[in-house]
Amino acid sequence: MTAIAPTTSLPARPGGRTEASLYAATIAMGLSAGLYFAFDVSVMPGLDRTDDAAFASAMGHINDAIENGFFGLVFFGAFLATGVSGVSLRRLGHTRAARWTWAALALYSAAVAVTMKVNIPLNRRLAQLTAEASGPELALIRDRFRGAWTPANAARTLACTAALACLGRALTLRARG
Repeated sequence: MTAIAPTTSLPARPGGRTEASLYAATIAMGLSAGLYFAFDVSVMPGLDRTDDAAFASAMGHINDAIENGFFGLVFFGAFLATGVSGVSLRRLGHTRAARWTWAALALYSAAVAVTMKVNIPLNRRLAQLTAEASGPELALIRDRFRGAWTPANAARTLACTAALACLGRALTLRARG
């Protein structure tokens, strides 16, 4: 008969959950920054090579496709994980790391505000206006859309990239203890 050794578990590392939430925040923030950056450097320049009807159609399909669970997980997960990390770091006495995390949260909040106040309303308006527009009217709609949407997206890219840098600094400070 073989004896079964008792199982022992290692004690939980203090702040292990904090590290996990900080890594999750950093990954989600990187994905957000990367998504917005991809629009800045490839999606919108690529759509600029299409005619007005194709542009409107493609933007409509992109906006429909992005409303999915994976995007929602990243979009809202970045916010939640960053906030949880800031609270946890503060409770553990990692004040400097917590401050960098709060800065990341403020920057990401700005990106979310731009998304909600500028990009989403523009996307919806583009879909409404282009449904029945054609010719010169469609070109004007496209130009106005691009003129507002593109700088707003660049602002989101910069805010998320800066937030990512802040989270990187928080990770470094947390690792140093």
